Amino acid sequence: MAEAVSSSFEFSAYLVKARTRVEEALDGSLGPERPEQLRESMRYSLLAGGKRLRPILCLAACELAGGDSDKALPTAVALEMIHTMSLIHDDLPAMDNDDLRRGRPTNHKVYGDAVAILAGDALLTRAFEMVALRSPGVPSERLLRVVGELSLVAGAPGLVGGQVVDLESEGKEVDLDTLEFIHLHKTGALLKACVTCGALIGGADDDLLAALSIYARGIGLAFQIIDDILDVTASSEVLGKTAGKDLIADKTTYPKLLGLDESRKRANELVNQAKAVLEPWHLRSAPLMALADYITNRDR
Repeated sequence: MAEAVSSSFEFSAYLVKARTRVEEALDGSLGPERPEQLRESMRYSLLAGGKRLRPILCLAACELAGGDSDKALPTAVALEMIHTMSLIHDDLPAMDNDDLRRGRPTNHKVYGDAVAILAGDALLTRAFEMVALRSPGVPSERLLRVVGELSLVAGAPGLVGGQVVDLESEGKEVDLDTLEFIHLHKTGALLKACVTCGALIGGADDDLLAALSIYARGIGLAFQIIDDILDVTASSEVLGKTAGKDLIADKTTYPKLLGLDESRKRANELVNQAKAVLEPWHLRSAPLMALADYITNRDR
């Protein structure tokens, strides 16, 4: 068993360093796409900032598995590309119809619906290129498993399926099971892919992959609960996106079903459960433990 987590772990410094690595990799990931408007649209959303939680989770999981996180960086970029695609498409008039994302106008407000859709498509396909063609030094069998994970999360078993149920549920009474189905597919599936793909590149064994699956489920639901809470308690300026849009769309949320206090309690319970499964690896799991706490303590 690993030694206890060092109390000297500085999460703030870790987060700044990891974000810097991710931002630099994202900036270098897009080539001279033509036409220029497509490239600008892709870069507009991909480089718009944000927490970069998903790629950082990927890097941390690779490190937990004992791998070199530099080798996981292309996959981390790919995961952020898939996430960005989902944001561009979610904001479209036919979906959530939002005008604000990460503190500035949504992609379709700047480039139009058609280019926004195509920019999302281009980011999705570039994600697979990042893994398959830009991941030197990673065994091909590991990359094949990563490609499989990304295919599942980006398709009907993941983001797409969750979005369809989310759209179908607007204006309807939805129970907790259906709400969790939506969020385990829309939010949770991608977070699970982040830790699973990073761990696969790091050479994780089945025990660690199973533990990380439980960890990801917990932080995925907790992340969404906090999002739902912030949607009704924070301003658009703080969130960088339109506050109160779930209420406007008559969506079922955790606060609507459980109330604010019970929702916060549920988020904390999920994070504690997520952290508990990583105890056998507690020396190397400090970043993932801290990231779990960060999810419930964030204000945007």
